Amino acid sequence: MYQRSFMKWAGNKYGVLDKLLDTLPSSTKLIEPFLGSGSVFLNTGHKKYILNDANPDLINVFRCLKEDPTNFIRELKFLFNDKLNCSSAYYRLRSDFNSTQDSFYKTLLFVYLNRHGYQGLCRYSKSTGFNVPYGHYKSVHFPEEEMVAAALKVKRAKLMSENYSQAFRRARAGDVIYCDPPYFSLSKTANFTNYTAGGFCNGQQLKLAKLAEQARERGVHVVISNHDTPIARNVYTNASNIISLDVRRSINSKSSKKKSSSEIIVSYTPTIDYQNTRL
Repeated sequence: MYQRSFMKWAGNKYGVLDKLLDTLPSSTKLIEPFLGSGSVFLNTGHKKYILNDANPDLINVFRCLKEDPTNFIRELKFLFNDKLNCSSAYYRLRSDFNSTQDSFYKTLLFVYLNRHGYQGLCRYSKSTGFNVPYGHYKSVHFPEEEMVAAALKVKRAKLMSENYSQAFRRARAGDVIYCDPPYFSLSKTANFTNYTAGGFCNGQQLKLAKLAEQARERGVHVVISNHDTPIARNVYTNASNIISLDVRRSINSKSSKKKSSSEIIVSYTPTIDYQNTRL
């Protein structure tokens, strides 16, 4: 049984952990340039972590759980009640989130919006800020146990909210990097995976693959997830290994429909086992 994240997240890796974890070799340190829900981090046993995400709102949640989890969980619980699980409350609190200058209150609201909003989407616009619609759930789970588990684990982590390339620069021989970037689009209109305001273009996909190749040369093992498309396989043509798997997704206009799509797990494996050659 794997540990679930306290965050709902489009594309989270909980459902593929059995296959994904097999591709991550043992090491002292795991680096995640695209943290997301943290499902991979929460289900690994490394001594040290570097956790990065371009979304500072997300990283601030993990930071609050690291610094004062008891207070954060206690205050958050006040937002999880039946009176606030309605359209009017949601949009009022969403407006508060986009306007408040109180960083602690904003971080509390981020978790509220994540659990009450539509299917765990995290989406922003430059003009209005966070704009995910209300999810219309009959009841909303308060993830207290999941947050307690994350709080214990995140004590071992260094938290960052920088460009993903900065996380690569912190890697040393023997480290492992796992990347779950915004995916290549399956169609011209499939843009739900662009979870930051700036999106993630194909040029960034190429840059990520190049960083993985360079890291491999430095003795860093890199694993990347993405859609299984011809362009993705072309970008990862220099990878050490690629495996394909079917994944069920429910991010569409009708939540009752779940469709399978193919994904790949790409590995860049150093030619020398630096874990066993360290003095």
